[in-house]
Amino acid sequence: MRRRRWREHDPEPCHPRGWPAERPRRWGFPQPGAGAAPLSALGRSPWRKIHSSRQPGPMTTGLARAALRAHRPAFAGTAVAALFASTVVSAATSVLLATSADGLPARARAQLAESEVGGMAAVLLIGSIYMSIFVIASTMGTAVAQQYRELAMVRAIGARPRQVRRAVAGQALAASVPAALLGCLLGGFLARAWCAGMKEHGLLPREVVFHPAWLALPVCLGVAVVTSTLAALLSSLRFSLLRPARALAEAAAGRRHLGVLRAPLGLTALAGACALSVLLSHQPAEKAGQGAFLVLILCCAGVGLLGPRIVGPAARLVSALVGRLGPSARLAMLNVRSQPRRFSAAVVPLVLVVGFGLTKIALHTTAEHRTGSPGSPGEVWLDYAGTALYAGFAAIAAANTLCMISFERRRDIALLRVIGTQTRQIRAMAAWEAVVVAGTALLLGAAIALGTLAPILDTAFGSPVPYVPWTVLAGIGAGTLLLTLSATGLPVRAVMRRRAITVVGAA
Repeated sequence: MRRRRWREHDPEPCHPRGWPAERPRRWGFPQPGAGAAPLSALGRSPWRKIHSSRQPGPMTTGLARAALRAHRPAFAGTAVAALFASTVVSAATSVLLATSADGLPARARAQLAESEVGGMAAVLLIGSIYMSIFVIASTMGTAVAQQYRELAMVRAIGARPRQVRRAVAGQALAASVPAALLGCLLGGFLARAWCAGMKEHGLLPREVVFHPAWLALPVCLGVAVVTSTLAALLSSLRFSLLRPARALAEAAAGRRHLGVLRAPLGLTALAGACALSVLLSHQPAEKAGQGAFLVLILCCAGVGLLGPRIVGPAARLVSALVGRLGPSARLAMLNVRSQPRRFSAAVVPLVLVVGFGLTKIALHTTAEHRTGSPGSPGEVWLDYAGTALYAGFAAIAAANTLCMISFERRRDIALLRVIGTQTRQIRAMAAWEAVVVAGTALLLGAAIALGTLAPILDTAFGSPVPYVPWTVLAGIGAGTLLLTLSATGLPVRAVMRRRAITVVGAA
């Protein structure tokens, strides 16, 4: 850190224009220092800075409380994401511990070894932890980004960077700790139902007795609390170190460039996914299928890190088709194109849903179409159950993000009403925005699924083209569109019920 240079004050008084006191006054300036005590009487450093931040607790707590009150929907969305993440992680941890062969008879151990359910449970746990980290970090980053203006104002009135970061960390703890505790409890009930289904499909022997695993509690706290706190600190680190004037300008105009680490990490993830996909194309079908999950994870991580740069062109392609369908569609197209960073936060969880769902479903439907059998019933059930759980979790996270974004725009919606825009036009604009978001997510998710499936299917069946029934494609498309319409339309409808002037004054 740069050392602060304390000013040594010159006791010689000066005029406002920097002239010494002995210079004759031509414009009638008052004599400096007249009737005032000499500066030497005030001590050596009369303008010494008072270190009021040595006790940052009350101010930090006040900042956190004010942010929680002003951005309740944002942190409610973060708490919901942490709750579902903790539930899924707790259930996966309990299921993995339930597959242990300790204390079981020889026949039950042989059944566990034959079904390889322990390895499947480990893969489910790893996937749930990855998705939890991904979703919580994305949601928390969006919540912090929505209060950049308030953080810049606080910096302008004298708050130190570490006080801002402590306040943001306090917000993350307030949202994640209760959610992690409740999610750990709910995960026990989900794990019990999951184990019952595995017994019915022959994956677990009947001798296995499910017991709640207390090890799930530290795992949930580690995933939910640590991830949300680190995401909050990383989201506010660079912004808290900016000068107040630059922070205010960036909060108003938005940041146009990716971070120093974000772009290289995103490119590395995509390059790793491509390299791994090429390697899997030369492996046996079984090993290629096992590596597909890692390819999918790397692709989704790359899209998440490079969100504005990847989502922006895809959104332009989709919005160009939508923009020809009327003035409301054109306004929606302009909104999406002008704010790629904001809408990429909503598109990325949907890309995860579409890409993960299409990959898992297409593996079994293509195998059934080519060979007549999708695989063993137990493995197919476990794969579909895990896919449904992950897709539902990511869909909830996407809905949270869309609701947060829609609530953040309440002032813009109110201003449209003030200048005379009709209610049906605003609702139509929000609906077209949801269509653009859904279309972008479907386009990117399908591209990720095809890139993941191509080497596996080429190795197993001699053709990289998957077979997916049109009913499945229609169901995924309709579900994605319904999710975006609901998550965008409900907050807009809630804002429309209030008077426009009241919303403008309160926002």
